[in-house]
Amino acid sequence: MEQALKGRRIAVLVAEGFDQVELAEPMKALERAGARAEIVSPSVSRHVRAWNRDAWGDTFAVDAVLDEADASRYDALLLPGGVMNPDRLRGLPKARELVRAFFADGRPVAAICHAPWTLIDSGVVDGRRLTSYPSLQADLRNAGAEWVDQEVVVDRELVTSRRPEDIPAFVRTMIEVFARGRRRAGGD
Repeated sequence: MEQALKGRRIAVLVAEGFDQVELAEPMKALERAGARAEIVSPSVSRHVRAWNRDAWGDTFAVDAVLDEADASRYDALLLPGGVMNPDRLRGLPKARELVRAFFADGRPVAAICHAPWTLIDSGVVDGRRLTSYPSLQADLRNAGAEWVDQEVVVDRELVTSRRPEDIPAFVRTMIEVFARGRRRAGGD
Protein backbone atom coordinates (compact mmCIF):
# COMPACT_ATOMS: atom_id res chain seq x y z
CA MET A 1 0.00 0.00 0.00
CA GLU A 2 3.05 2.22 -0.25
CA GLN A 3 1.97 5.57 -1.77
CA ALA A 4 -1.50 4.20 -2.62
CA LEU A 5 -2.91 7.61 -1.68
CA LYS A 6 -0.30 9.83 -3.32
CA GLY A 7 -1.83 13.21 -4.12
CA ARG A 8 -4.98 12.58 -2.08
CA ARG A 9 -6.18 15.10 0.52
CA ILE A 10 -8.02 13.68 3.52
CA ALA A 11 -10.13 15.70 5.97
CA VAL A 12 -9.89 14.52 9.58
CA LEU A 13 -12.88 16.01 11.40
CA VAL A 14 -12.48 16.36 15.17
CA ALA A 15 -13.62 18.43 18.12
CA GLU A 16 -12.09 18.62 21.61
CA GLY A 17 -11.88 15.20 23.25
CA PHE A 18 -11.29 12.88 20.29
CA ASP A 19 -9.57 9.59 21.11
CA GLN A 20 -5.86 10.27 20.59
CA VAL A 21 -4.90 6.87 19.17
CA GLU A 22 -7.92 6.90 16.82
CA LEU A 23 -6.55 10.07 15.23
CA ALA A 24 -2.78 9.55 15.49
CA GLU A 25 -2.50 6.01 14.13
CA PRO A 26 -4.81 6.44 11.11
CA MET A 27 -3.20 9.82 10.27
CA LYS A 28 0.29 8.26 10.32
CA ALA A 29 -0.92 5.48 8.05
CA LEU A 30 -2.55 7.95 5.65
CA GLU A 31 0.64 9.98 5.45
CA ARG A 32 2.77 6.83 4.91
CA ALA A 33 0.40 5.98 2.03
CA GLY A 34 1.15 9.38 0.47
CA ALA A 35 -1.97 11.30 1.51
CA ARG A 36 -2.10 14.78 2.95
CA ALA A 37 -4.23 14.46 6.11
CA GLU A 38 -5.61 17.75 7.43
CA ILE A 39 -7.31 18.27 10.76
CA VAL A 40 -10.60 20.14 10.40
CA SER A 41 -12.11 21.35 13.67
CA PRO A 42 -14.57 23.85 15.10
CA SER A 43 -11.70 25.08 17.30
CA VAL A 44 -10.97 28.71 16.41
CA SER A 45 -7.80 28.60 18.53
CA ARG A 46 -6.28 26.44 15.75
CA HIS A 47 -5.46 23.74 18.31
CA VAL A 48 -7.53 20.82 19.56
CA ARG A 49 -6.92 18.47 22.51
CA ALA A 50 -7.11 14.70 22.45
CA TRP A 51 -8.42 12.42 25.16
CA ASN A 52 -5.88 9.72 25.98
CA ARG A 53 -7.44 6.82 27.91
CA ASP A 54 -8.50 8.57 31.13
CA ALA A 55 -7.03 12.08 30.89
CA TRP A 56 -6.40 14.90 28.45
CA GLY A 57 -3.76 13.96 25.91
CA ASP A 58 -1.74 15.81 23.32
CA THR A 59 -2.72 19.00 21.53
CA PHE A 60 -2.86 18.92 17.72
CA ALA A 61 -2.68 21.81 15.27
CA VAL A 62 -5.85 22.53 13.28
CA ASP A 63 -5.32 22.87 9.52
CA ALA A 64 -8.79 24.21 8.71
CA VAL A 65 -11.46 25.74 10.93
CA LEU A 66 -14.76 23.94 10.36
CA ASP A 67 -16.74 27.10 9.56
CA GLU A 68 -14.35 27.79 6.66
CA ALA A 69 -13.83 24.19 5.51
CA ASP A 70 -14.82 23.28 1.98
CA ALA A 71 -15.65 19.58 1.52
CA SER A 72 -14.88 19.78 -2.20
CA ARG A 73 -11.16 20.25 -1.36
CA TYR A 74 -10.93 16.71 0.04
CA ASP A 75 -10.94 13.21 -1.44
CA ALA A 76 -12.06 11.41 1.73
CA LEU A 77 -13.09 11.94 5.35
CA LEU A 78 -11.78 10.33 8.54
CA LEU A 79 -13.88 10.53 11.72
CA PRO A 80 -11.99 9.47 14.87
CA GLY A 81 -14.07 8.54 17.89
CA GLY A 82 -13.89 9.18 21.58
CA VAL A 83 -17.07 10.04 23.46
CA MET A 84 -16.79 13.83 23.73
CA ASN A 85 -15.70 14.44 20.14
CA PRO A 86 -18.66 13.01 18.15
CA ASP A 87 -21.09 14.21 20.80
CA ARG A 88 -19.87 17.76 20.14
CA LEU A 89 -19.68 17.38 16.34
CA ARG A 90 -23.16 15.94 15.88
CA GLY A 91 -24.66 19.10 17.36
CA LEU A 92 -22.92 21.38 14.86
CA PRO A 93 -24.81 22.11 11.61
CA LYS A 94 -21.55 22.76 9.73
CA ALA A 95 -20.13 19.36 10.80
CA ARG A 96 -23.29 17.57 9.65
CA GLU A 97 -23.20 19.50 6.37
CA LEU A 98 -19.55 18.51 5.79
CA VAL A 99 -20.31 14.83 6.43
CA ARG A 100 -23.36 14.88 4.13
CA ALA A 101 -21.27 16.41 1.32
CA PHE A 102 -18.96 13.38 1.26
CA PHE A 103 -21.87 10.96 1.11
CA ALA A 104 -23.70 13.02 -1.53
CA ASP A 105 -20.65 12.91 -3.80
CA GLY A 106 -19.86 9.24 -3.13
CA ARG A 107 -16.48 10.03 -1.60
CA PRO A 108 -15.15 7.60 1.03
CA VAL A 109 -15.65 8.06 4.76
CA ALA A 110 -14.02 6.10 7.61
CA ALA A 111 -15.44 6.22 11.14
CA ILE A 112 -14.29 4.41 14.27
CA CYS A 113 -15.66 3.80 17.76
CA HIS A 114 -18.20 6.50 18.75
CA ALA A 115 -17.79 8.51 15.50
CA PRO A 116 -20.98 7.02 13.97
CA TRP A 117 -22.94 9.33 16.31
CA THR A 118 -21.96 12.12 13.93
CA LEU A 119 -23.12 9.97 10.99
CA ILE A 120 -26.49 9.36 12.67
CA ASP A 121 -27.17 13.05 13.18
CA SER A 122 -26.00 13.78 9.64
CA GLY A 123 -28.74 11.48 8.37
CA VAL A 124 -26.47 9.14 6.38
CA VAL A 125 -26.80 5.71 8.05
CA ASP A 126 -30.31 4.64 6.99
CA GLY A 127 -30.06 1.42 4.97
CA ARG A 128 -26.34 0.96 5.64
CA ARG A 129 -24.49 -1.90 7.31
CA LEU A 130 -21.86 -0.77 9.83
CA THR A 131 -20.22 -1.29 13.17
CA SER A 132 -19.26 0.97 16.04
CA TYR A 133 -18.52 0.90 19.72
CA PRO A 134 -21.16 -1.56 21.01
CA SER A 135 -23.05 1.03 23.08
CA LEU A 136 -24.11 2.80 19.84
CA GLN A 137 -25.86 -0.21 18.32
CA ALA A 138 -29.37 0.81 19.44
CA ASP A 139 -28.83 4.37 18.20
CA LEU A 140 -27.69 3.07 14.81
CA ARG A 141 -30.56 0.60 14.50
CA ASN A 142 -33.05 3.32 15.45
CA ALA A 143 -31.54 5.45 12.65
CA GLY A 144 -32.18 2.65 10.14
CA ALA A 145 -28.74 1.03 10.01
CA GLU A 146 -27.88 -2.65 10.29
CA TRP A 147 -25.37 -2.89 13.14
CA VAL A 148 -22.92 -5.82 13.20
CA ASP A 149 -20.23 -6.78 15.70
CA GLN A 150 -17.18 -7.06 13.42
CA GLU A 151 -13.66 -5.67 13.49
CA VAL A 152 -14.20 -3.66 10.30
CA VAL A 153 -17.19 -3.26 7.99
CA VAL A 154 -17.34 -1.78 4.50
CA ASP A 155 -20.63 -0.59 3.03
CA ARG A 156 -20.00 1.04 -0.35
CA GLU A 157 -17.71 4.00 0.44
CA LEU A 158 -18.16 3.78 4.24
CA VAL A 159 -15.59 2.01 6.47
CA THR A 160 -16.38 1.51 10.17
CA SER A 161 -14.66 -0.17 13.13
CA ARG A 162 -15.55 -0.72 16.78
CA ARG A 163 -12.65 0.37 19.00
CA PRO A 164 -8.94 1.18 19.25
CA GLU A 165 -8.01 -2.52 19.22
CA ASP A 166 -9.43 -2.70 15.67
CA ILE A 167 -7.12 0.05 14.35
CA PRO A 168 -4.78 -2.25 12.33
CA ALA A 169 -7.70 -3.71 10.33
CA PHE A 170 -9.43 -0.32 10.19
CA VAL A 171 -6.34 1.40 8.76
CA ARG A 172 -5.68 -1.32 6.16
CA THR A 173 -9.26 -1.25 4.96
CA MET A 174 -9.54 2.54 5.08
CA ILE A 175 -6.50 2.92 2.82
CA GLU A 176 -7.86 0.34 0.34
CA VAL A 177 -11.26 2.07 0.16
CA PHE A 178 -9.75 5.57 0.04
CA ALA A 179 -7.40 4.46 -2.79
CA ARG A 180 -10.24 3.24 -4.99
CA GLY A 181 -12.53 6.13 -4.02
CA ARG A 182 -13.57 8.95 -6.23
CA ARG A 183 -11.05 11.78 -6.46
CA ARG A 184 -12.02 15.41 -6.17
CA ALA A 185 -12.06 17.44 -9.33
CA GLY A 186 -8.97 19.60 -9.93
CA GLY A 187 -6.94 17.93 -7.17
CA ASP A 188 -3.79 19.74 -6.10
